[in-house]
Amino acid sequence: MSNPSLTQVEAEHRAALLAVEHYAIDIDLTGLPSGPRVRCVSQVRFTCREPGSQSFVDCAAEVVSAELNGVPLPPAEDGRIPLPGLEATNHLRVETVQAETKDGEGVHKAVDPADGEIYVWTSFEPDEAHFVWACFDQPDLKAPHQFTVLAPPQWTVVSNSGDPVVTTAGAARRWQFPATPPLSVYNTVVNAGPFHEVRRDVDGHDLGLLTRRSLAAVLDRDADELFALTRQGLAFYGEVFRMPFPQRRYDQVFVPEFGGAMENYGCVTWSDSFMYRSAPTPAERELRAKVLLHEMAHMWFGNIVTMRWWDDLWLNEAFAEFACNWAAERATEFTDAWAGHLAEGKLLAYLADQGPATHPIRQPIHDVAQAMSIFDAITYPKGASVLHQLMRYVGEADFEAGMATYFARYAWSNTTLQDLIDTLGAASGRDLNAWRTGWLETAGTDRITLRHTGDGFVLDARGPDGPPRPQVLAVGAYRGDGGERLERTALVQVEIAGPTTPVDLPSGADLYLVNDEDLTFATTRPSPFPAATALPSAISRGVAVATVWDMLLTGEASAAEAVRCLTGVLLAETSGSVIEPYLTLAADVAERWSPDADRPSLVEAVAATCRKLAEQPDQAQVALRTLARTAADLDEVAWLRSRAGDDVDLRWRALARAAELGGTVDADIDALLGVDPDPDAWVRATGVRAASPDPAVKESVWQAVVVDRSVPINEVKTVMAAFWRPGQDATLAPFAARYLELAPQLHRGGMTPAMVFANRLFPLHGVDEPYLRRAETVTADAAPVVAKYMTERIDVVRRMLHTRTT
Repeated sequence: MSNPSLTQVEAEHRAALLAVEHYAIDIDLTGLPSGPRVRCVSQVRFTCREPGSQSFVDCAAEVVSAELNGVPLPPAEDGRIPLPGLEATNHLRVETVQAETKDGEGVHKAVDPADGEIYVWTSFEPDEAHFVWACFDQPDLKAPHQFTVLAPPQWTVVSNSGDPVVTTAGAARRWQFPATPPLSVYNTVVNAGPFHEVRRDVDGHDLGLLTRRSLAAVLDRDADELFALTRQGLAFYGEVFRMPFPQRRYDQVFVPEFGGAMENYGCVTWSDSFMYRSAPTPAERELRAKVLLHEMAHMWFGNIVTMRWWDDLWLNEAFAEFACNWAAERATEFTDAWAGHLAEGKLLAYLADQGPATHPIRQPIHDVAQAMSIFDAITYPKGASVLHQLMRYVGEADFEAGMATYFARYAWSNTTLQDLIDTLGAASGRDLNAWRTGWLETAGTDRITLRHTGDGFVLDARGPDGPPRPQVLAVGAYRGDGGERLERTALVQVEIAGPTTPVDLPSGADLYLVNDEDLTFATTRPSPFPAATALPSAISRGVAVATVWDMLLTGEASAAEAVRCLTGVLLAETSGSVIEPYLTLAADVAERWSPDADRPSLVEAVAATCRKLAEQPDQAQVALRTLARTAADLDEVAWLRSRAGDDVDLRWRALARAAELGGTVDADIDALLGVDPDPDAWVRATGVRAASPDPAVKESVWQAVVVDRSVPINEVKTVMAAFWRPGQDATLAPFAARYLELAPQLHRGGMTPAMVFANRLFPLHGVDEPYLRRAETVTADAAPVVAKYMTERIDVVRRMLHTRTT
């Protein structure tokens, strides 16, 4: 990361000068069983439009040798190999070694603690391929990639293209993959190891699911569901984009020590934390379904058609996040997907969009280092919500027709925002330039309220800098049904085109809900304020919750009011996809946003709600999980542990609460480790210890997570949530100070560790306003991605401190 980051100007100059015709990448993984090294030979055939000129190829790995057209090249400098005296057609050969396969970028070696087996995966977004082999690491130099991989004989190797030719090569096996279609470098992948593999032919596609052997039983349990979702997603996207996925093979590989999921063409890599060790809850199943559909949407939006530069990252991520909810609602059992989107991602987006680190969905990106900082709630859930709004604005049929034209016109090439806007505008017959400027190039959130005049109803709307954005939304009119429920008597859709918009609503309703059906991205205030429990659908209740959340953020509602709203909704909610997110949010508000004097009673209110929900068999699992977090004392913890039975997940959660309350847990940890079949149970044990108020125990956890980085990146969030607990301020204060000392180095290891550590290590307790001001000064010396996440956390903790003291 000390190497200079590729700038947009450099990328544009290189793309104007060069065209890449083909990559042949030989990868030797045979050294990994006994050491850390991956050896590669990258051969690149490319043309130059101005023979005699010079350029460079990206390479941050150790270079063993490099030749251009048979002539040795000078050594690499700062992650780049100079390419002097280019000819019209060129052949580059570079041999490299990457030894940083534990904490380095691009390639990772993981050892399964259950059986000592080794698994290796690559992940290259945004520009980490050149840490493994020499390449032109920018999205608009697409080319076919042909991989040949030498691996230990017991390993399976998967890559972007299927049907490899596998031959014996001494004590190893050689996997020769067919060339891919033209891909950006960051969309390529090689995953290898002694995988447990399940395959199925479905609708003409060869579908594969792979995971480490120690999780075979989990994959076998969930394979039918994953195959069904894959079939549904491929069919839906193929139909609405009028372009079936063009490759027969489609693999999904669940690997250890991976963060999130990555949309490599034809071979999606997942964190195997999505291989849920306990039977997944409704919210977990929906999340996994949407991640599957998100990464699949990238096959079209990101892989087949790719942004030209990172200023259009939103074209990839916002579209995939929109599409996964669209597909889930239209093609799967998860018909409340948009309610789930509102309950989780969209609430985070409202917070981020009103904070100091907000930015337009599309903004100038000077270099790739800056691009790392926009993989965030603005690009993802806000972007998805904006595209949902766009589909409503132009009409779903015209939206589908425009997208089909877009993919047909630009397949296997690179595009810009204007290409998409022009295509959708032509399909819908609407000039979308004002929409583009307002929604994509302006930061901040609109505010929309309903006002009754003598002549009827008017929507008052304002944008971040004045007039509102052009948008379509709905207002629902509700009347009481004589009991405790509201019934919708009218739903009026209206297009906002200025500060005031008349709305033809019936008079005499008990409630008018602005942004009913959640069609736009805007904060609203209903008239009058609703009893959210009385609203009849998950999405209408979600709009009311979002209003209370926004009022908490702006200081208009107290933590007690927010908890009261959430616990009321929870007792009325019927949608399994939002119950768990609301339970988590209620516990977060009670613990993190409440004054010290109110915290015990608010935590107890959440716990009481959990006890009531636990009486319902279909809600008991998620209710008991949150009760384990909020249990009043060690007696209730003991009751939970007795209730858990064979539910090992609940036993770990209850044990963490016991540790937080000062209970003696060492023997119980050892006993649970002895019966938990999860190969990563040691991480759960670390999370239990993290909750302890004992300074020495906190120190040992900090050492493991922060110094040694031995906790898998996908588990850091859970462990640190247990670490930063309320009521432990004196113990936590020294670690808060150490966070500021570490911040300038938190980018080590690439984008995902930078995002996770900057965000999850930030203290939520044991800090005050002077600390936050010191943190603000530290951001000046941090990498852009670290500074971005620190700035967001400073803002949210400042808001928490405000509500704790008012």
